[in-house]
Amino acid sequence: MSAFDYIIVGGGTAGCILANRLTASGKYRVLVLEAGGEPKGFWIPIPAGFSKLLVNKRYNWRFKTQAEDNTRGREIAVPRGKGLGGSTLINGMIYVRGQPGDYDAWEAGGAKGWNFNTLKPYFKKIENYPLGDHRRGHDGPMHLHQVSERYPISTVFLRAAKQDGQPSNSDYNNDEPQTGFGYYQVFQHQGRRWSVVDGYLNPARRRPNLTIETHAQVLRLELKGNRCTGITYRKHGKEITVNAIQDVILCAGAIQSPQILELSGIGRPQVLEKVGIAVRHRLDGVGENYIDHFATRMNWKLKNAVTLNQLARGWRLGKSVFEYFTQRTGILTLGTGLVHGFVKTRDALPTPDVQFFVVHASYANAAERILDKHPGMTIGVSQLRPTSKGSIHIQSADPDVMPSIRPNFLSVEEDRVSLIEGMKIARRIMQRPAMQAYVEHETGPGIDVQTDEQWLEFAQTNGQTIYHPIATCRMGEDADAVVDSSLRVRGLTGLRVVDASVIPSMVSGNIQGAVMAVAERGADLILEAASLH
Repeated sequence: MSAFDYIIVGGGTAGCILANRLTASGKYRVLVLEAGGEPKGFWIPIPAGFSKLLVNKRYNWRFKTQAEDNTRGREIAVPRGKGLGGSTLINGMIYVRGQPGDYDAWEAGGAKGWNFNTLKPYFKKIENYPLGDHRRGHDGPMHLHQVSERYPISTVFLRAAKQDGQPSNSDYNNDEPQTGFGYYQVFQHQGRRWSVVDGYLNPARRRPNLTIETHAQVLRLELKGNRCTGITYRKHGKEITVNAIQDVILCAGAIQSPQILELSGIGRPQVLEKVGIAVRHRLDGVGENYIDHFATRMNWKLKNAVTLNQLARGWRLGKSVFEYFTQRTGILTLGTGLVHGFVKTRDALPTPDVQFFVVHASYANAAERILDKHPGMTIGVSQLRPTSKGSIHIQSADPDVMPSIRPNFLSVEEDRVSLIEGMKIARRIMQRPAMQAYVEHETGPGIDVQTDEQWLEFAQTNGQTIYHPIATCRMGEDADAVVDSSLRVRGLTGLRVVDASVIPSMVSGNIQGAVMAVAERGADLILEAASLH
C-alpha cells in the first residue's frame, strides 16, 4: 500500500491549484486522483467549443435535478466538468470576483478570516490581467482577457442601457461598485481557453513529488476512529487503497464531495441508513444548504442586424473558422457572455442584485445550444445572491448512481422578486430608442407577459441553473457546518474539503473566481498547518 503526504480527490478547479501549491516546495508528496481523463478533446481549447462540451459525457458528468413543483416538474441539466481541469474545461470562462460584501458576509456567518480584505490578495495572485490597474493582478497564472469581439448590435445595446440610466463599467472586478454595463472578462490567452490545467497543473507536472492518476474513481474514504487515513479508488476495474500521511483533501465539487462523504458513512443518519450505509461519523450538514444561480433567458427577434444566428451558418461559418485558425479572432473566441450588466432592481438596494448575460444570438433550444434561424438576441437574467436552499444526497450505496439533486429554486420570495424585476429591466432596455431600428419583436417570454404572476410562470417554466452549485459542505462554526474555517471536516482529523461546496453563501456573479480564491487560501492554510508539525 503506497502513502502520500496529501491525497487530492478531484483534478478540477481547486484540485489543480492545490496540486501546484502543495508541491512547489518539493517537501511533500502529493497524489491527485481524477475520475475523468486528460483534456485532449478538439473543442477544449476553442472558446466556442463549450456548446459541444456541455453535452459530451466524456467531459461532463451530465447531472440532472429532480423534477420539482417550483420549476414546473422539469428535470434541469446541471453540467459538471469531468477530466483534469474540471469545469474550467467546459464553462463559459467568465471571471467575476463578486462584491466585497459577499465575502464579509461569509465571515459574519461564522467563516472566521474569510472576509474580502483577506481574500483580495488571493484574487490578485490568480490574475494576469494586462488591462487592470494596481488593484488587479498582472503576473498570476490565469490569463484574463476582456471579450475583444465588438459587434454593432452590442454597441447599440450598450447605448440603450445608457439611455435607461445604467452606468458603464469597464472593470467590474476592481473594488469599485459592481454596478454597470460593459464587456465581460474571460479566462483566455491568444484566442484560446485558458484552464487551470494551463495555468496551474502543467507548470507542476514535471515535479517528481506530484503523481496524477486519471480514470481513478474514488469509492470511499478510509477511516480509523475519528481519523481519515486514506482513500480507496477504482481504476480499470481494480480497487486500490492509498494512505495519506497528512490529509485527504476533497476537491470533487459541490455535487460529488458530499456524495463521497456519504458513501464513506459521513453525514445524516437518515440519509445513510436509507441506503444501507453504516454511520461512521454523524454530520447533519453534509449535502444540505445547496444554493445555485437560476437564470431565465429572454429572447428577441432582430432586424437590420447580423448576429451569431447567421454568422454560425453557411459561408459565414466557413469564413469564421478560417479567421479563427489563422488569426485567433472572431466568433469562435466567444463563450457564454459578450456584454455584462450588474443592476439594482430597486433603488433602495445598496448593491446590484441581478446579473445580465447579453449575447447576440437566440436559441430554439438553449439547453442544447441550437440557434434560431432568424437573427436574434438573448439576455440571461440571474439573481445574484439567491437564498433558496436545497439538498444533494446519495440515492444508493453504489458510487455510479447519480445523487439526488433538489435545488428548491425560487422558494424564497426575495429570489422571485429580484428575478421578476430583473426581467422587467431587461425588457425596458430593449425598448429604449437606440434599439428600435433593430428589434422586430420579443419572442420570449413575449410582450403578452405583463403581470408578476406571468413573469414568475415564465421563469418557472423556462429557467435553468447556470451551473454554480455551492454550500453542500458549508464552512462555519455552527452545528450544521461541515468544515471549520480551516476547511477541516468537523469532528475528524486528516480530512479537509477545498472546493465550491465549502462556500457558505452565494457570491455576486460566476463562482469560478471565488473557488480559485478558496483554493489559493486553502493551500496556504494547509501548508501553515504542516509547518507547525
